[in-house]
Amino acid sequence: MGLTHVIDPGAGVLATRDLLASAASHIDIWKVGWGTAYVDSTLAEKIALLAEHDVAVCLGGTLLEIAWAQGRAEECLDWARDTGFTRVEVSRGTVDMSLHEKAALVRRATRDFTVLAEVGDKAPGEVLAARTWPHEAESDLDAGASLVVTEGRQSGTVGTFDAAGRVRPDVVEAVAAAVGVERIVFEAPKASQQAWFVRRFGPDVNLGNVALGDVLSAETLRLGLRSDTAAVVRRDEAGSDTA
Repeated sequence: MGLTHVIDPGAGVLATRDLLASAASHIDIWKVGWGTAYVDSTLAEKIALLAEHDVAVCLGGTLLEIAWAQGRAEECLDWARDTGFTRVEVSRGTVDMSLHEKAALVRRATRDFTVLAEVGDKAPGEVLAARTWPHEAESDLDAGASLVVTEGRQSGTVGTFDAAGRVRPDVVEAVAAAVGVERIVFEAPKASQQAWFVRRFGPDVNLGNVALGDVLSAETLRLGLRSDTAAVVRRDEAGSDTA
């Protein structure tokens, strides 16, 4: 199955433990969203708990963007490393950062982390043309990012989605054609969006910004155990089609 990347808006230790008890095997990357890592007094305990369950912990890109804008990116990355993060997201959707500056930040971050580089704008109403996405995705990977993350936010109404939450297929297809679907994590916080990606690319598609309470639901979409994806055709190892 593809990667399942979840977003943590500030869950407590007990909530984290409860979720891991039932769904740890279905979670690959746990992103600590926005700047919550900076104010969460239980962060170290949560990271240790996630490590026990072999779930990678990723620092959300917004905090690093803000630190970079303040001239404190190095300090932020050192703190993230010492705290136990193994992955960081590098983005430029919040502050004014050039593509060249982003590439430099990606290269720096790769010294200590596996880097996920986010492409797309966070601002509602900002619609980047499909032709602009592939160049940034390719630049990020060339700089050393392991995966590209397509922007969708927690709302699922920006980036690869329109204001109503509908997928922008022109953007999705442009990025996939440029760098390969296996190197992309598609932020898709809504079940209807997750279903779209599973139908389009199959159960091995990488899904991002999955809500903590939706992990098992997303897994059933991959397995065709919901009506949304029950008709998805899979190929077995012998190459035959099965429903």
